[in-house]
Amino acid sequence: MNMQKNNTKAEIRTALLSVGRKLVAEKGTAFLTARKLSEASGCSVGTIYNQFANMDNFIIEQNMQTMAELSQVLDEVMEGSDFYRYLNRAVEAYMDWIANHKNLWLLLYDFHLRNDNKILPRFYKRAYLKLCQKWETGFDAYFAKLSLKERKISRQVLLLSLFSTSSFLLSQSTGKVSKKNICRLLINTYWAGLEVLKRVR
Repeated sequence: MNMQKNNTKAEIRTALLSVGRKLVAEKGTAFLTARKLSEASGCSVGTIYNQFANMDNFIIEQNMQTMAELSQVLDEVMEGSDFYRYLNRAVEAYMDWIANHKNLWLLLYDFHLRNDNKILPRFYKRAYLKLCQKWETGFDAYFAKLSLKERKISRQVLLLSLFSTSSFLLSQSTGKVSKKNICRLLINTYWAGLEVLKRVR
């Protein structure tokens, strides 16, 4: 990156985010340090900290972009009224995206593991919540006979299971087993359980 003295602060920030995203995508999450970002961008470590204060803030902005891209992918498969089919399409689109952006996804996942009990910025929580709520309306309509509390817990279990399972699959060797099919199995097993609960209530 060729930074000029007349580059604005906003231009420097945008360029650093672009270089950092490329570093993570090509070399992995461990490669995202202030020193390595400095080497790749041509900006001093001081400039990086002047822009972001710390690397966690830099990662938050990377994760915001990741969540925005995932949100768009899920929006593209939301056509149609059959929620069951939509959920399976969403899983397929979700797995395709993270398989093609493995390191960016792991940056998000690792950040959430490290910051489990840490207070995160409100705008970040809103973006994460918005992503998690993508299938809330369809879910609640399909399982309307469940109580509000049961639906909320069920959605959370579903999302956490998919979040954890997909990240595990990205970091492990599964041989000839299709990672996408494993996630489909998770979704459909979960779905079958909810169908039973729906009928017996």
